[in-house]
Formats: sequence, C-alpha cells, structure tokens
Amino acid sequence: MSPISSSLCYLPPKAVISSALAAGPAAVLLGTAKNFAILTETGVSTVPGSSVTGNVGVSPITAAALTGFSLVEDISGQFWTSTQINGRAMGASDAVPTPAILSAAVSDMQTAYTDAMSKPMPDFVNLNAGTIGGLILVPGLYKWTTGVTISADITIAGGASDTWIFQISGTLAQAANVHINLIGGAVSQNIIWVVADTVSVGATAVFQGNILAKTNVVIETKAIDGGCIYAQTELALGMATVLCSGAVLSATCNTTSAAPCYTVAFENLDDSIVADDYLGFILTDTVEGLSLR
Repeated sequence: MSPISSSLCYLPPKAVISSALAAGPAAVLLGTAKNFAILTETGVSTVPGSSVTGNVGVSPITAAALTGFSLVEDISGQFWTSTQINGRAMGASDAVPTPAILSAAVSDMQTAYTDAMSKPMPDFVNLNAGTIGGLILVPGLYKWTTGVTISADITIAGGASDTWIFQISGTLAQAANVHINLIGGAVSQNIIWVVADTVSVGATAVFQGNILAKTNVVIETKAIDGGCIYAQTELALGMATVLCSGAVLSATCNTTSAAPCYTVAFENLDDSIVADDYLGFILTDTVEGLSLR
C-alpha cells in the first residue's frame, strides 16, 4: 500500500471517517492500569515544574523512586501528593490497599503491551520506512519492524470511536517542536503507541495517544503528552505536561484529606447521560471516609 502523504490521504473502506461504525482494530484493554496517568516499574523523575493530570504509580519499587516531585505523604499512608500531580502518587510500600492496587495495574499494563504488540494482520507495514513526518494516519493497525521517527507534524484523522495501534519494534522518536494533530473527532485515548525500545518526545513537542513502552520514556522540556504513559522501566519528565483523561482511582481511602475521595464521584457515567439530565446523589461523611449513594 502506498504511503499516506499530507496532500493525499487514502481511506480504505473500513476507515471512512464519516462512517457511523468505528474503524480500526479492536481496542487494547488497559484494565486497572487505566486508573493511572503514569505507571512504571522502576521510577519516575521530574524536573520541576512538570504537570501531571491523573495518578502516578510505581511498582514493584517504592515511592522513593518518584524523584523531583517533593512528595508529601497523606495521613493514611496510602498515597502521596505533589504540587506537580493533580491526583495521587503511589508506591509499592505504601499502606494497604495500595500495594495490591499497583500490582494488579502493573500486571494489566504488561498484558496490554503483549496484546497490543501481538495483534495480527496489520493494515500498514513499515509505512514510509518508519519516517512518518508529514503523513496523515487513518484508523488502522500499523506495524514497523524498525524504529519510527516523527520529524515533522503528523495528523491522525478519524472519528471519536475509531482506533489506531502503532506497533514499533525499535525506538519511537518525536523531534522538538513537532506536533501530532487530531482531526475529525479523533480521541487521544483511542490511540496506542506500543514500542519495544525507548520513546522520546522532544522539547516543546505535542504528543497524542497512550504509550505502552517495553523500556523507558523521555518527555523533554515543556513537551505536552496528551495521553497516558505506561513504561516497564522508567519515565523522565523535563518540565513536561502529561494529560491523561480518566486516570483517577476510585475512592478507597481512610483519610482526613477529603479531596482525593470525592473527586471521582462522576467517574464512568453511562453514555446515555446528557448535559440536561439531573443527577441526584447523597455524599455521606463516615468514619471510613466519604461515600457516595
């Protein structure tokens, strides 16, 4: 199949953007890993001030591997807070139930990586020899047996229910100041970059999609990552921004710090609920914490 250029975009029948049916491969199930904006096995470092929207977890290593965040331990001992994290920071030695939560999430992360990397019958193989700057990428399963470089802006084009999986057997490198743009209603959370080697996002670049990395990830100075990051080794942030929608744990805390408990009250609402609907609930303060009925 011919490479896709910015001037001509080939849309196979199953990838027509205007279709009412979702185009692209079957979604990768993240399991409980989806409760984290960042999840790694050997640590996360930051150069202040980074900004992370969502929870940050490390396991089987402890929260001591979260460096540069100036963490403050919650009175419950179950998690930590930081001015750089809009969510919780969690390590494997925190109080129960955190260790079990993290262990399950890491297992789900590993399963998701294997699933994403092993999906068969790609729609595109070694597109543009791995040099994809300037291309328009329609929904589909993409496979490269080498590394991939993004040296110029690319566009991901599709609808809100469409999916993209990019299987990369080498490294993924996005150059500084380069943007990944979404059009047609494409959603970052429906994009998976599954990478066998290092992922690097250059300074002031804008990245879109979830990263499932077998090794490490580097997000350089003032870059923006519009997705979640799951690395089986470590992540380095350089005054970077990570925006991961939905990565907030359900309340399980026994703490005097109420905010982490009630900020998830409207998580996972049914799609049938619309803006004009009236939602009634009772928020009860108990010995165990805040509960929602």
